[in-house]
This record gives sequence, C-alpha cells and structure tokens, in this order.
Amino acid sequence: MSLVITLATARRILTQLRHDRRTVALMVLVPTLVMILLYYVIDDQRAFGRFAPVLLCVFPFLVMFLVTSIATLRERTSGTLERLMAMPLGRLDLLLGYGLAFGLAACVQVALALAVSLTWLGLDIPGPLWPLVLVALLDALLGTALGLLCSAFARTEFQAVQLMPVVMIPQVLLGGILVPRGRMTPVLEWISDVLPMSYAIEAMAHACADTGPGGEFWRDVALVAGSAVLALLLGAVTLRRRTP
Repeated sequence: MSLVITLATARRILTQLRHDRRTVALMVLVPTLVMILLYYVIDDQRAFGRFAPVLLCVFPFLVMFLVTSIATLRERTSGTLERLMAMPLGRLDLLLGYGLAFGLAACVQVALALAVSLTWLGLDIPGPLWPLVLVALLDALLGTALGLLCSAFARTEFQAVQLMPVVMIPQVLLGGILVPRGRMTPVLEWISDVLPMSYAIEAMAHACADTGPGGEFWRDVALVAGSAVLALLLGAVTLRRRTP
C-alpha cells in the first residue's frame, strides 16, 4: 500500500465528483432535505427530537452505499478501473482512495444535515454534540465501505440499485428502530446481532443520552468502525478489474 497513490486516487475521485453536480446533490442535499420533510410531516418537536438522531445515521448510510456502489461499478464498466490497475496501483490503494474521497463527501453531508437540524429545525441534544457527529460519520463511512464491497457483485447500475434492499433494508428493519431488538424473536435477534447497523443505531442512542457516552457507546463505535474496515478489506479481495 502506498500513501501517495492512495491520496492521488482520492484526489482523482474528488475531481470527478466536482464535475458531477447531480451526484454531489444526491450525497450532500438529500439527507438534509429528508430531515426537513420529516420535521414538517411530524409537526411535533418532541417526536422529531426522538426520531431525528436515528435518521441522521440511517440516511447517510443509505445514500453513501448507493452512490459509492454505482460510482465504482461505472469505473469498472467504462474500463477506467482496468487501465488504472495496469499501473502500479494496488487494490487496497484504490479502495482506500475511494473511501477517503467519499469519506470527505460524507463529512460535508453530515455537517450540513446536523447544522440544519440543530438550527432551523430546533433539534435539542441533551448530551454533548461530538458523539452524535462521530456516529453519523462512521455510519456514512460504513455505507461507503459496503457500497465498495457490493459493487463487485453487480454487472450493471440497475443491479447495484437492486442490492440496496437486499443489503440495506434488513439492517434498518432489524436495527431496533421499529421494534427493540430484545423484543424480537430469537432468530431475528441473532441476525440483528451480526448486522453492523444495529450497533450504529445503539451508538446513536447512547450519544443522545443525558449522561453522555460510556463504555457501551465505545463498544458500539468500535464494532461499526471494525465492520467498515472489514468491508474495505473484503472489497479489496473481491475487486475485479472489469465487469464480464
């Protein structure tokens, strides 16, 4: 792995994103617009304060997965990836470069969503703000890592979109948003225990607690971060130069 090559890859991806306004709008604006829509649909400040922190980790997760998987697949189908890997560019260099570039985009995405929620929408966080920011960023990075991994199993952009309900929706449904994980049937609870989004949602709940982050918070954060790293490593193993 080379730091110079990784940074050069990240700079190339960021340059491409700068000229792709629709993708930038999808990544940066959609989570914020959905939060605004949710605020006016609920029309109840207390209820919004209960749902908003959880959705601040779900929306970046979903959006970054979708954008990353399609962008990586597009590089492979266009032949760009094959030309790049003919150069002294390792698979891990490529994926880390993608992760760094989309991670920076995720920072802008989360910062905008939080700024609008905390000011215009009046979201009140009883504890410190930095744990919520940390979890939201980790969720976006996890979505990026899973998008890079899943792009290897798609041949077209439509197939990449089809992977979203398969990979993402179960994590949201079994993460404890609708029903507490402890009240699920044993089989569903066991499945929930191996899904990283379950721990991201738990970490967000701990981040918004009056007492602030504790040992369980850091355990959940470590599990989410470890899942993102594992997804990147698996993505490096399964990455193909081109789509057959």
